[in-house]
Parts: sequence; structure tokens; C-alpha cells
Amino acid sequence: MQTLYFINGVIGMLFLICYSYQFFYIAVALVKRPKPYEKEAVLHNFAVLIPARNEEAVIGELITSINEQDYPSDRITVFVVADNCTDGTAEAARKCGAVVYERFNKELVGKGYALNYLLEKIENDFDREAFDAFFVFDADNVLTPNYVTEMNKAYSEGFRALTSYRNSKNYGDNWISSGYALWFIREAKYLNNSRMILKTSCAVSGTGFLVDRKLFENKEGHLEWNYFLLTEDIEFTASSVVNGERIGYCGTAEFFDEQPVKFRQSWNQRLRWAKGYLQVFANYGKRLITGIFKKNERTETYHGGPSACFDMSMTIMPAMILSGIMLTLDIAASIVMAFKGEFFHALNLIVIPLADAYGIVFVVGIITAITEWSHIHTTVPRKILSIFTFPLFMITYLPISYAAILKRHVGWDPIRHSKAVSLKEIESNGSAEK
Repeated sequence: MQTLYFINGVIGMLFLICYSYQFFYIAVALVKRPKPYEKEAVLHNFAVLIPARNEEAVIGELITSINEQDYPSDRITVFVVADNCTDGTAEAARKCGAVVYERFNKELVGKGYALNYLLEKIENDFDREAFDAFFVFDADNVLTPNYVTEMNKAYSEGFRALTSYRNSKNYGDNWISSGYALWFIREAKYLNNSRMILKTSCAVSGTGFLVDRKLFENKEGHLEWNYFLLTEDIEFTASSVVNGERIGYCGTAEFFDEQPVKFRQSWNQRLRWAKGYLQVFANYGKRLITGIFKKNERTETYHGGPSACFDMSMTIMPAMILSGIMLTLDIAASIVMAFKGEFFHALNLIVIPLADAYGIVFVVGIITAITEWSHIHTTVPRKILSIFTFPLFMITYLPISYAAILKRHVGWDPIRHSKAVSLKEIESNGSAEK
């Protein structure tokens, strides 16, 4: 029994060593603000890439929000790839003015393949240099009117890859949607924002990001998206970090997306993410770890690769492995103790680590909710409730991570979206109680 408590203590200490820097990130974001973009913004030409699979219900709101940007409309072209669709996604996108391509391929399934197909079509049908950079959005997203303008300011500063402030359009639906939403808000404010302040590299999070055309070009100069793992966004981030490319962050560019509300759907999605993290580590882990110990190439705008390599290494790997080890040992020991009649000790082996995890995540959640209160669009009671349910949502990652380690094959299951709401409707949600 004492040995098991000792092992749990060691694992807890390893967690502290691996992730204490993220509490430093919180402190940084609380006391400092990122430097505003001061250079005069140059008007660039942008292509918007939207991979969509059976998104007829929501894609219109995204394209409408793009059409209503305060940025010159003649400098934005919207492209949609209707990927293996069986509904009216393509027609709905065309009605809103998008250039639409339809793709049917049951073998190469996933967002990465859809993006690569779309880039090939754009290169065939348009001048290769018609666009300076490409935005990538999911079909359920909705943008604030100044989104492109703000991202263009950051792009004009010289960043070749940028991510933005990710918010949720259905925060208040239930504990699952609010769990996702609070995590993404925390990621924007207390990870990417802090990374930006500290002049290290940020991380792309699935959607709502910009990539310079040059980063899409292969050695022959052709456009391609060469990231096909289950988490192509993290793969792109890891590749950028190990190759010395700094990903920037624009906190004034805000967009909203729809979060799952059913646990089975959430389980499948996060299982794919967890498995994808393992794939990324298998492909980039060695280079990330060795990058931690390389000489810091400190410049005026970038404080080097070692910190970014450490950050990304910690982001994609240790928590999953440590959680899996702890969960295996604790469950096995508790079962043995239960058979011996030591029910109290058996219960403690499960309850104490979970209580510790709940307390730590609760602190992160309450700091995020309080400081980003005005960005959370739901009623006050639901905001408060979400602070208490957020740790429960995050704790469910334990069995998900465990399953990702054990399960050999994890597929790409599409997330169905149905919440077709405008920006005005999102921002008015719960506004009377704010």
C-alpha cells in the first residue's frame, strides 16, 4: 500500500515538473498583454479553405459571416470542398457565393486529404500566386466582422502562420459543450496568448488559422497540405516547431464553433485526438526532444526553438502516458484490496488522485471563466455551473487517453453540426443576465 502511494506521489511530481510552466503561463497572461501590431497593415489577398462533410445545416452561416467582413470583399475568395457529402452541402455553399468542389473518396478519409484535394483544385483553376495566404475553417464556424482585418494586421507583421481566439456558439447547451468551450478559451488566453507574449511559438487548434502560401508550397512549388495524421493541426504545429517556424497568435480575431453535446460523440472525437497525439509524438517526438537541448536561436521577435520544443513535447505526450500508468496501477491495486476486504484503502486509491485532479483543473477553470467572462455567451447560472463541471469533463480524458494507448485503430468519425446561428444570435445568448 505504501509503495503504491509512493508511486502515485512520484507520478504527481512528474506531472508537476512537466506542467508547472503552464501555471507560469497563466501568471504571464494575467500581468502582461501582448504587444499590439504596430506596422501599417498591407492589404493581402486571401483564400478561405472550408472542408465540409454533410454540413448543409451550418455552412451558410459561416460563409455569410465571411461575406460580411469589414475587409475588402474582392480580396477574399471562399473555397469549399464538399467531402463525401450525401446532403446539400455543395448547393448551400454555392448559393452563398463560394467556389465549390466535390470530392468522393472512401479510402483517403480525413480533413488533411480534403484540404490537399482543395489546394490541388485551386492550383489547377487559379493563378498560383493569386493568394498570399490561406485561412482554414470548419463549416460550423462563425466569424466576428473584424476577423480578417485583425488577422491581416498580424500577417503584415511577418508571421507566416497564425492562430486566433476560439470561442463557442453553444457554450450553455450542457456540461460537455461548456467543457470543450472553456478548454478552448483557456487555450487561447492562457496558452497561445502567453506564448505570444513570451515570443515563443503558438499552436494551431483544428480550425481558425492562417498559413502563408509559401508554407503550402512543396519543393516543386506546387500547393499541398502534407499532414494526414488523425490530428493534422498538431502535426502541422509540431512540424513548424521542429523546423524553426514560429506560429503567431491574434487574440483580437475571434471566431465561434459548435461543440458536441452527446458523450458518445465527444468520446469518439477526443479518442481520435488522443490517438492523433500519439501518432504525432511517434513521428516528431525525437526531433522535439532533441530540439529542447539545442542552442537557443534568440532574436528580436522569436526567443528560440528549445522552449517551443519543450512546450510542444509536453502538450502531446507525458500526460497521456503518466495518466495511463497511474490508472492501470490504481485500478489493479484497488481490485486486489477490494478482494482482501480493504474497501477503504481501495476507494482511496481512486478517490484521492481524482480529487487532486479536480482541484487543479477547477482552479484553471475558475481563472479562465472569471477573466474571460464577457466572452462567454450564456446565462450567468450556466457560466457558474460550467466552472464546477469543467473538471469532470477534463477527468473523462483519463479513460479516453487509456483507450487511445490500447486501441490499435481509431477512425475518423465526422461530427454532425446542426446549430445554425448568426453572430448576433450567439452574442445575444444570455446577454440580459450579464
